[in-house]
Amino acid sequence: MTPSDPIAAPHVWTRRQVLSGLAVAAAGAAGLWGFREWQKPTLTAETFIGAAASYDRDLSDVMSRGFRELGVTSDEIKGKRILLKPNLVETSEQATHINTHPLVVRAAAEAFLRLGAQRVVVAEGPGHRRDTLAVLEESGLESVLYEDRIPFLDINYMEGIVVPNAGGRSPLRSLTFPALLRDTDWIVSVAKLKTHHWAGVTLSMKNLFGLMPGRYYGWPKNALHVAGIQECIVDIVATAKPHFAIIDGIVGMEGDGPIMGTPREAGVLIMGRNCTAVDATAARVMQINPHRVEYLKEAEDWLGPVTESRIMQRGEAILSVQKPFELVEAIPSQAGLRLS
Repeated sequence: MTPSDPIAAPHVWTRRQVLSGLAVAAAGAAGLWGFREWQKPTLTAETFIGAAASYDRDLSDVMSRGFRELGVTSDEIKGKRILLKPNLVETSEQATHINTHPLVVRAAAEAFLRLGAQRVVVAEGPGHRRDTLAVLEESGLESVLYEDRIPFLDINYMEGIVVPNAGGRSPLRSLTFPALLRDTDWIVSVAKLKTHHWAGVTLSMKNLFGLMPGRYYGWPKNALHVAGIQECIVDIVATAKPHFAIIDGIVGMEGDGPIMGTPREAGVLIMGRNCTAVDATAARVMQINPHRVEYLKEAEDWLGPVTESRIMQRGEAILSVQKPFELVEAIPSQAGLRLS
């Protein structure tokens, strides 16, 4: 199946137009998405933790404060085309611990638009279900995007861009990303704070599995599982080079995640420019040792810092918000992750 090319937004929006992403300008207009040579980042980074006791809080204000703390300004964002990549799995509006909450996505869109972004688009390629629009509706995100006139695009059925694998950790010599990235200036991983059956935790880096179209990688992204989940997490981040990460930790998931676990309230939003540093901070909030998470060990001192002394913490102190997320020791990827 090949989706039709996006076209310019009509004057009057319909719900179906939002769902189909027809509001996005033609993807080829800006030319080919440039994959640069990966340059080793500095071994320090900044992350921000914002307290948010519930989804009723003014989350856009929390994010804007995080932007200020992290030096994200209107001069940097003005005119940019922003892609928000939430975590959509299998859910209902009552299961707030499975997906990125719709109000977190709304707040992120508002915060970027407030800084002068030219356009904000939400896109996802769920790995467990082929009907992305059904997941979108069941999650409650569809209604929020429709109200805010934010377009949604289904990555799973998009045409792909084949690029060399800049990570080289898995056997995959190339990776296929959606053509949408030709028309994107900032990739923002808007993830969920969760444990994971195969990766130990699923945070901003693992969330980018949803950038890989199902039409090429199968369901649940089987080709990536065969090539090695931990290795492919690193490869995707090294190649896509995301610009920012936001983790919804207001209500996360503990235990046998990313679907079968139970809710765990942490009351935080975690943000930063470097996904590795953000995930290391998020792991510490969960009272998990990031040095024992395989993909973070592999990314350390290459894609970003993991060691706490190399991450400047802004906003709330980790110890003030730390919650011991339940781990299942019988699950190999979770065994021994507890931060002592």
